[in-house]
Amino acid sequence: MKNYKQLNALALAYMGDVVYEIRVRERLLEQGYVKPGELHKAAVRYVRAQAQATVVTHWLNTDALTEEEAAVVRRGKNAKSGSVPKSTDVHTYRYATAFEALLGYIYLSEGGDRLEELIGQAFELLEAEKTDES
Repeated sequence: MKNYKQLNALALAYMGDVVYEIRVRERLLEQGYVKPGELHKAAVRYVRAQAQATVVTHWLNTDALTEEEAAVVRRGKNAKSGSVPKSTDVHTYRYATAFEALLGYIYLSEGGDRLEELIGQAFELLEAEKTDES
């Protein structure tokens, strides 16, 4: 897509949401989840707003992002969606939107290797967090 840099943050997040959802589903199938109830329960661990906010905050705090990527995160965090799910607070929801906007931006820029790198880091972080909780 030629004009991906011109898209607003919510449009980028729209695309990032679907890209991440596909990668999560692939990951779960690779891990042997096959029953719909198990798949849904396992997917929530990765796709809930709190998880996405945790990942993007980690990236920001560890300087894991380029300046351009950090700018996209800021745009995503500052985007006003008009509504926030009841299951989360505004702060968390905005960081989750920033996470999705970044993934959408990288996907549309055809940054396949970088996209896979960041999604892999997200999985590692969230799976390590699950291990710590066990």
